[in-house]
Amino acid sequence: MTHGLKPDEYQRFVALIGRTPTFTELGVVSAMWNEHCSYKSSRLHLRGLPTKAPWVIQGPGENAGVIDIGDGEACVFKMESHNHPSFIEPYQGAATGVGGILRDVFTMGARPVACLDFLRFGSPDHPKTRHLVAGVVAGIGGYGNAFGVPTVGGSVGFHRRYDGNILVNAMAVGVARADAIFTAKATGVGNPIVYLGSKTGRDGIHGATMASAAFEADAEEKRPTVQVGDPFSEKLLLEACLELMASGAVVAIQDMGAAGLTSSAVEMGARGDLGVELDLDAVPCREAGMSAYEMLLSESQERMLMVLKPEKEAEAETIFRKWGLDFAVIGKTTGTKRFVVRHKGEVKADLPIKELGDEAPLYDRPWTATARSPVIDPLSIVPPMPTDAALFKLISSPDLCSKRWVYEQYDTLILGNTVQGPGGGAAVIRLGDGPKGLALTTDCTERYCDADPREGGRQAVAEAWRNLIAVGARPLALTDNLNFGNPEKPHAMGQLVGCIQGIGEAARALDFPIVSGNVSLYNETKGTGIPPTPAIGGVGIVSDVAGAMTLAFKAEGEDVLLVGGAPGWLGRSAWLATVAGREEGAPPPVDLAAERRNGEFVAALIAAGRIGAVHDLSDGGLAVALAEMAIAGGIGASVESEGSEHAFFFGEDQGRYVLTVSPAETAAIAEEAGRLGVPLSRIGVTGGDTLRLGGAAPVALAALREAHETWFPDTMNHPQGKNP
Repeated sequence: MTHGLKPDEYQRFVALIGRTPTFTELGVVSAMWNEHCSYKSSRLHLRGLPTKAPWVIQGPGENAGVIDIGDGEACVFKMESHNHPSFIEPYQGAATGVGGILRDVFTMGARPVACLDFLRFGSPDHPKTRHLVAGVVAGIGGYGNAFGVPTVGGSVGFHRRYDGNILVNAMAVGVARADAIFTAKATGVGNPIVYLGSKTGRDGIHGATMASAAFEADAEEKRPTVQVGDPFSEKLLLEACLELMASGAVVAIQDMGAAGLTSSAVEMGARGDLGVELDLDAVPCREAGMSAYEMLLSESQERMLMVLKPEKEAEAETIFRKWGLDFAVIGKTTGTKRFVVRHKGEVKADLPIKELGDEAPLYDRPWTATARSPVIDPLSIVPPMPTDAALFKLISSPDLCSKRWVYEQYDTLILGNTVQGPGGGAAVIRLGDGPKGLALTTDCTERYCDADPREGGRQAVAEAWRNLIAVGARPLALTDNLNFGNPEKPHAMGQLVGCIQGIGEAARALDFPIVSGNVSLYNETKGTGIPPTPAIGGVGIVSDVAGAMTLAFKAEGEDVLLVGGAPGWLGRSAWLATVAGREEGAPPPVDLAAERRNGEFVAALIAAGRIGAVHDLSDGGLAVALAEMAIAGGIGASVESEGSEHAFFFGEDQGRYVLTVSPAETAAIAEEAGRLGVPLSRIGVTGGDTLRLGGAAPVALAALREAHETWFPDTMNHPQGKNP
């Protein structure tokens, strides 16, 4: 049915209220009880994630997570999805995804300082892919650039199983005073409830319901449920909200996101054990004749709901009028614990608020574990091409090529605090005048999650941790965006359960708590689900951004060291898929104790200023990491192989880093590594204008750079890339 309620859920609702619901009440419960708002399939499993640490100020359950970053400051961050809207209408879907996550951050009282994204598209040769890539990238850039926050990092990947259901996950990061964090918990009876921001229209109605359903053949017909964003209005909303917060007028504040006015009002009341009364006659509308149902479920953008101190109402209105934004008292808090909505003199809804907000259905859905794939012996695989040719093929492949075409459409430098932007490891931004900064990353290797969800979940967290370590940051906390298929199918539900288990294990082992997140299910088209894709957003603190590490080779004649050993795991590797054409085998196991030991060893070397360059090893293994370091620094290297060349250079074993040091330091560093039980070997030396890997022919850096840089622009500028 249109409302997305199952028959048993409808009967449960009828029993709860003791009568047949009104049409408006049916819309309200469909919004609050859908998957996107209630987490009814995932809540049971999410409870097992580690969410606390001495530096965590606010964990999951609010608009965004908050961590203490010292000096009286807090970092506020979260990641959310706008997958289905972006497939239907890529520009506005992506743009409003950015707008929504920015509101989640400044709703907490933080000024946004950076955005990141995590994007997955279908096969590059699918007829819709170029259109979707172009629209999504333009939407992210269009909104972020106009709003005035830099997009500093992200991840872009392709696979045919995203053909009918792309992923557009947006992450926003803000900074606030640690003692001035605002929440969505309403307090006090009789306080005014105020509508702020832009006017309400009919865009986005049923948006949350659409996000909680699989795509069928009629996906294109869902275009009216995609919201339309206005970044300039959002910029005004940001400034007005921060000024209003500073005035002391705000009791509680909630972004009108998924399910719009309904969810924001219900959640504020339910969290404070209060009731809410709304008079929809007072809601500012931009379209005539809107019904109560339409006003409650509209997902028009750039809107907020606040509970204010009554004595501050006039001051608050003056602030919002100054910024040219709508300000309307549309209701009040009550002691009834009821959600009561009036429109044109009639009661359109009268429902128990706690059951709507806190007691949505909770399912322990049946699930089956993913069958384990066999471990592949790397020596059993005959390389289809030499090492140098394989490197060219990987470095110019859709997943591993330069994403410059994407991030050059983003303003990565606005605000003037970007120390390291896209194109390297983790992004680094300066906080104020420094010296302190934040390191930020988004990660997931869906190939691993598909083969072994638990191991893939562990690896996604471990890779985020390594990315932060490699730039000289201390990893502090995570946000996630769990993108999965239909949870009513035991196999897909098992993927979700396995990934959550793995994420939790890694987060506990690395003291890397999860403070916010989002679950996006029903990512399925005509019965085909996406690969399990639990995107991880990591945040770390850099004590002095002047000492932040980069992956670029810095000088000739430096020793190249490999931390973590070289067993040569090729199962589910980029080499196996792209070069050998095989998507099979078990993914590399993650030894969390070794991950922590190796990472802390590298972190200590960076802090002591003993390293020239660092890169963590991930997709494409050692060969791709060395190529990226050489291209970035404009300096070549000569590296010897140990054992089987294709396994040594392309294996994707975890917990590893490649770094360069002065030859005078090598012996001492090797001795320290041995004492700590950290595998370390000297594998080569930097210098020249070629990269030589083992016995393969040397590769000219100029040719390597050209191969790395050309796939994206060549593909996107292809004449068939125009809208179909």
